Amino acid sequence: MFLSLKAGAKKSPSASLRAEVVVCPPFVYLTEAVKSLKGSRIKFGAQDCSLVEGGAHTGEVSGAMLKSIGVKFIILGHSERRALGETNEMITGKIKIALKNNLTPIVCLGETLEQRKDKKTFAILEGQLKETIGWLGSTQIKRVIIVYEPTWAISANKVQACPVDEALTVILFLRKLLARMAGIKAISAIPILYGGSVNNQNIKDYLQLDAISGLLVGAASLDIKGFLKIIDSGV
Repeated sequence: MFLSLKAGAKKSPSASLRAEVVVCPPFVYLTEAVKSLKGSRIKFGAQDCSLVEGGAHTGEVSGAMLKSIGVKFIILGHSERRALGETNEMITGKIKIALKNNLTPIVCLGETLEQRKDKKTFAILEGQLKETIGWLGSTQIKRVIIVYEPTWAISANKVQACPVDEALTVILFLRKLLARMAGIKAISAIPILYGGSVNNQNIKDYLQLDAISGLLVGAASLDIKGFLKIIDSGV
């Protein structure tokens, strides 16, 4: 899984890197990945973190641990984590831990297929946004990355990606909410990405829109050739 943010022209050892790229492998591969690509312009994130810090918590991976190995980002609230029972309250706790450790939270928001059919998308997203980051001040909120990740469109569900015009409508809605929560400057200061069945065939359709700051890519990032094509398509 990886995150691609629009950025100025950059170069990496392997390709003309025209986007800011963050790779988020499973915990067991993180340390080796960070070591093997040390010195490159690729950054690393974790797919989750523990809700607790300090003390004896067998099996948990804390924000402090992630920071110690060179991780800079943490994906929080991914639809697959929510499907396992993770709540907005739990995600909020993890955001606090991430910020405490100077890690950037990548906060995923999204509705189910049933909620979409019932035309509850905006209500669900507004609730998720307010409950997870609504408590942040105007300065802290700018340290967060938001992802619109409709549950029904993720690769694991073998469904096509969210239509570009629909994704744009939702992201513009989220930007309006952020403007109310943190002021008009937040519209441009907070990156909002799209995630859900993104691949090297449809990436440009999303990246050509100014309102979409980048992409969160899942299954397509496991194919190295496709992965490099997606990176090279960064704007």
